[in-house]
Amino acid sequence: MTSPDATAGLPATKKPRSSNLELYRIVCMLMIVAHHYVVNSGLMEGGAPLLEHPDTIHTIFLWLFGMWGKTGINCFLMITGYFMCKNQITIKKFLKLILQVYLYNWVIFIIFAIAGYQTVTAHNLIKQLLPFWDFTNNFVPCFIIFYLLIPFLTILVQHLNRRQHLLLILLFIVSYTLLGSISFFDVTFNYITWFSIIFFIASFIRLHPMPIFERKQLWGWLTLLSVIAAMASVAIQQHITFKVFEYVDDSNKIFAVLVAFCSFLWFKNLNIKQSNFINAVGSTCFGVLLIHANSDAMRVWLWGDTVDCIGHYSLPFGQLVLYCFCVVFAIFAICSLIDYLRIQCLEKPFFKWYDKHLDARFNQFVETKLLGRSNEE
Repeated sequence: MTSPDATAGLPATKKPRSSNLELYRIVCMLMIVAHHYVVNSGLMEGGAPLLEHPDTIHTIFLWLFGMWGKTGINCFLMITGYFMCKNQITIKKFLKLILQVYLYNWVIFIIFAIAGYQTVTAHNLIKQLLPFWDFTNNFVPCFIIFYLLIPFLTILVQHLNRRQHLLLILLFIVSYTLLGSISFFDVTFNYITWFSIIFFIASFIRLHPMPIFERKQLWGWLTLLSVIAAMASVAIQQHITFKVFEYVDDSNKIFAVLVAFCSFLWFKNLNIKQSNFINAVGSTCFGVLLIHANSDAMRVWLWGDTVDCIGHYSLPFGQLVLYCFCVVFAIFAICSLIDYLRIQCLEKPFFKWYDKHLDARFNQFVETKLLGRSNEE
């Protein structure tokens, strides 16, 4: 995503992106696209192949292929929390985020309205005018609010000592993850709350460095073990209950948290040479999300009519595996290219003009009118 620097996890300076974490961002987005292949395509709905043929190798593969979406969300937020706990939110950063969201919302809405996939109603038009509309489990609106919370969360974590910070994390993990992963406990939350918890975890790694956090080999093995354990939980649950994704089906679940935590520390310690290509692709990842998961109309067109996930379920197993991976990589590549062109053709020229004509005025307005500070202060 060029995303706003916060989403991209970058400070406002020209410091190069960390290619190891940009590669991590790319892997995470591929995981999310694969997740949407399974959960947004009708494959899991009543009478669909995954429920009608629960014990076939096709079904088991698709469960494992599509299990990583909520884990991917945690990975993205780990990157954001790690970088933004030492950076400032600016009007320019927020404007980048809002303009990117609005652009894709309106362009995709108009295209699908013309194509007949989207009904134009007063309700839908009002929804397009609002930057957020659902604070339950819709990623983008919750991220916008979380983004505005970051300055306050940063003040909090920077005034906690190591012990206080760790105890706060333990309280949240026990309440939301350990209890939330036990079926007879009812733990309810929305993504704004959970994103803040991930911020606390990631900021602890940044603000209170410990030798164990630097042990690349250890975190590599722990990542592998946690991935295997997560996959085993899905395979086992597939045979004993309909809740196949029991321990990864939401961002607070035990394996969604464990895999994200271990893999983040592994990628953080990878020694990867700075790569302009990796960094450029990583900068488009938020755009990939905004495009391919934009709306119900997009889901119908993309996964139903274009990719036809259900229709390809009956392919020979080897062909199904190849098809799934090719689809995910193709969607990522096309959406990434679209967002790269947006950055080069729209965002960069606009903010070059913005820096020259508006940046100082906006900052002065915020300082004097919104924050009530005088020039003398």
